[in-house]
Amino acid sequence: MTTTGGSQPSLRPDLAIIAAHVARGSRVLDVGCGDGQLMAALRDERGVDARGLEIDPGNVADAMARGLSVMQGDADRDLADYPDASFDYAILSQTLQTAMRPHVVLDHLLRIGAQAFVSFPNFAHWRVRASLLWGGRMPVTKLLPLEWYETPNIHHLTIDDFRAYVAKRGITVVDAWFLSKGRRTTAAAANFRAEHAVFLLKR
Repeated sequence: MTTTGGSQPSLRPDLAIIAAHVARGSRVLDVGCGDGQLMAALRDERGVDARGLEIDPGNVADAMARGLSVMQGDADRDLADYPDASFDYAILSQTLQTAMRPHVVLDHLLRIGAQAFVSFPNFAHWRVRASLLWGGRMPVTKLLPLEWYETPNIHHLTIDDFRAYVAKRGITVVDAWFLSKGRRTTAAAANFRAEHAVFLLKR
């Protein structure tokens, strides 16, 4: 497996962006942290006090095996238990589209953290549009590899949907990154060209 910094496995592109923009020594809550790969990188490379919340018990066990502080829990239910302003950053990577109530989860992220990173797949990407237009079926791609009946994605948002949502709610976009084939692309026509988006938000 490819590694970065000699010790950590290479991070997924959206996670690499997040890791590069988290301030050293900060307090971080990673919601839907998976096996803790991002948390481990933040701890080892940026001296971050990283905590995690993860629904899958196997992932929780893997993260704890890395020496990480991770609790098993559900973002839709358990974020309400965290006190206000308890972290410098709250992170939600590739999880927003799987939440039952994404708007409630976002409100909690911005209550718990001074800033929040949110990343998600863009369902308005041109390949998704082409699959629906020409094939008439939900796309199955490298980035969306599961059939409609297997996918955990229940809210199919787009970059423009998200931009409209944060503007309506008065949420400040501190920065945003748009990715195509794992590489950063410009904000111009991002709703059409970008496969993934990463937003840094604050109230």
